[in-house]
Amino acid sequence: MTVIPDVMRAAVLAGPGRIRVRDLPVPEPGPEDVLVQVHRASLCGTDLKIRSRAFFKNGGPPVGTFVPGHEYAGVAVAVGSTVDELRVGDRVVAEAHRGCMRCATCLRGSYTDCLNYGIPTKGQRTQGMTVNGGFAEYALNHVSTLHRLPDQVSFDAGVVLTTVGTVIHAFDVLRDLLVGARVAVIGPGPIGLLAVQVARQLGAELVALTGTRESRLKLGGTFGADLVLNAHEDDLVARVRAVTDGHGVDVVLECSGAPSAVDDALRLTRRGGAVVLVGFFEQPVTADLNHAVMNGITLHAVRGEGPRSVVRAVSLASRGRLATDSLVTHHFPLEEISEAFDTYAERRGGAIKVMLDIADPDTSPSLDREG
Repeated sequence: MTVIPDVMRAAVLAGPGRIRVRDLPVPEPGPEDVLVQVHRASLCGTDLKIRSRAFFKNGGPPVGTFVPGHEYAGVAVAVGSTVDELRVGDRVVAEAHRGCMRCATCLRGSYTDCLNYGIPTKGQRTQGMTVNGGFAEYALNHVSTLHRLPDQVSFDAGVVLTTVGTVIHAFDVLRDLLVGARVAVIGPGPIGLLAVQVARQLGAELVALTGTRESRLKLGGTFGADLVLNAHEDDLVARVRAVTDGHGVDVVLECSGAPSAVDDALRLTRRGGAVVLVGFFEQPVTADLNHAVMNGITLHAVRGEGPRSVVRAVSLASRGRLATDSLVTHHFPLEEISEAFDTYAERRGGAIKVMLDIADPDTSPSLDREG
């Protein structure tokens, strides 16, 4: 029998740069909702902007009530009256975005770019950004944003699949097969390191990875990068052109958000190639767009995951096609979330993916936990 408490522990935004854990009511599912007992949640760069409130316009939500967290996995413990896609006891991973499903953008499938973003009364939800998210013992999701996790995929791996969804979305916008393509990835953070793996799975002929942190670059090599370049030491353009018949690569994924990275991306790309901007930039960027115009280079930008990208990530993981264990470097209990944030922000101990362990371990999920 599933016993759900009335009160849960949850991390909430305090003042700018602060987050604290307090008691909140456990949310009740509506007809199309699923209540998830969160087992794992992870931090990403967007969470740092949310904690500082730089992410929000007009100051953001009130202090002490808003729960961040958009990368999480757990167990369904209650379902709404119309939900038959999932059952109580199912292990699930969440994707962050649900569009309003009524605007022109949503109706063509681009729900991460919903025209009613930030208006929950019209049905739009982004977990941990426009509605409460997963840095809590329980989280409420629309059923369409949850995907069943196979038994062989751990909760740690499941959480990372949200990031894989972003990578798949980035390749989707190219509207072309990646088989035989030459690809460069800028930035060996979690997104970039997963982009190397996905490019390999999609049949890229060559994958180059550039960055500045030697340990992460070496990890990218183990994930299948053919060419690993340190931006502080190597002439990126010369090295890439040397292995691409002097032309440059077909596709560049910019995953770093570094101010100089857009110019680097343009110069690594062949004539008629494409650049996909994935990383968030801290400030306005200056780039030589005339180079793009003169060389017919197409620029794309993506935000978050796209249609069916997370469920495809689950499929890859279920077949052992993704290496995620080495990306998860730290674990903290929910009560130590401030330390987890600082560890991630300062990259202590080579932090890559920092996890919050919120419910029970993968080996014994509990459905009768009383808080």
